[in-house]
Amino acid sequence: MDISQIFKNNQDWVQKKLSVEPNYFSDLSKGQTPDILYIGCSDSRVTAEELMGIAPGQAFVHRNIANMVPNTDLSAMSVINYAVQHLKVNHIVVCGHYYCGGVQAAMKSQDLGILNPWLRNIRDVYRTHQAELDAIKDEELRYKRLVELNVEEQCINVIKTAEVQKARRERDLTVHGWVFDVHTGKLIDLNIDFIKLLENIMQIYHLDPNEPEKPADKNV
Repeated sequence: MDISQIFKNNQDWVQKKLSVEPNYFSDLSKGQTPDILYIGCSDSRVTAEELMGIAPGQAFVHRNIANMVPNTDLSAMSVINYAVQHLKVNHIVVCGHYYCGGVQAAMKSQDLGILNPWLRNIRDVYRTHQAELDAIKDEELRYKRLVELNVEEQCINVIKTAEVQKARRERDLTVHGWVFDVHTGKLIDLNIDFIKLLENIMQIYHLDPNEPEKPADKNV
């Protein structure tokens, strides 16, 4: 790729935007009020705004390898804090994708250097759901199911955070688990049953035992 072409593309993009809306960039510079926090994968084939069909300013985006939300990751925790407490988003989306290299690498017994501690989070997801996954004989289907289960576990990690728990008591903050199918281009809602998933663990992670937890709907 000729890097200089990017600046030409940028100029064309600017002119295209201004031809439709002369105040586009001046309005954009006034601030952001996104309704969605999108946590996705860094994969170059998966672009958050494009696959959702939304414009700049409509989603606050955090991306890393395999759309992880480990509580030890200061970046992910800071993004959640800022999005929930300051931007006041009403939706948090964790979006994985099929054909994810990070998930695929985690399924293999390889030493990948600095990636090892990061991929271990995904391997922990496999360990948690080992009985279900080992029962799937088709390797590609097992791999796709791990992608889905990883999204599910990262949604739970989001709900465990203090900011999200507090916000759910104060307003209608909803968590969603999605998967993007790179092969078809379709966005899939996993329709995760958070009530069932959380019923046995929320007593452990609920941070204020003196205040009743807000009843969860299907999407939380």
